[in-house]
Amino acid sequence: MQISKAMSDLMNAQIGNELGASNQYLQLSAYFDGQALKKLAELFKKQAEEEREHAMKFFDHLNEVGAPVNIPAIAAPKYDVASAEEAFKMAVDWEKEVTRQIYAMVDLSITEKDYASQNFLQWFVAEQVEEVSSMENYLAVVQRAGEKNLLMLEAYFSHQ
Repeated sequence: MQISKAMSDLMNAQIGNELGASNQYLQLSAYFDGQALKKLAELFKKQAEEEREHAMKFFDHLNEVGAPVNIPAIAAPKYDVASAEEAFKMAVDWEKEVTRQIYAMVDLSITEKDYASQNFLQWFVAEQVEEVSSMENYLAVVQRAGEKNLLMLEAYFSHQ
């Protein structure tokens, strides 16, 4: 089953978006590792791995439907993170942007009556609800704890 060029283009772009998110989360992991906050580093390393898995889901889907796979250039991650709060705000903003990207693909699949893509994308719709909610909750915890209590955050995240 072939999907439209427009859908293929969006899905190929999403591979790049997911790989870019993976790199950004890996950079945030390195930031926390440099601050000797190992649990926070692990959290973002796990997020990086999840984003790569998401990219691979799009990669595999494009191959399954016989569409070309064209992995775009990946932008460098932001290196100058100043605080834990900034890191989590970046994560929340990124997850909200990914949600908008997924919804755009869902909208196109509905317009094009592309039922295979609609079905495939439903997993991502549910995943984004969980991702945004988790990151917003983590951000709230970081904001309540404050930068001077990051060791308390380590203890909190060790129980998550």
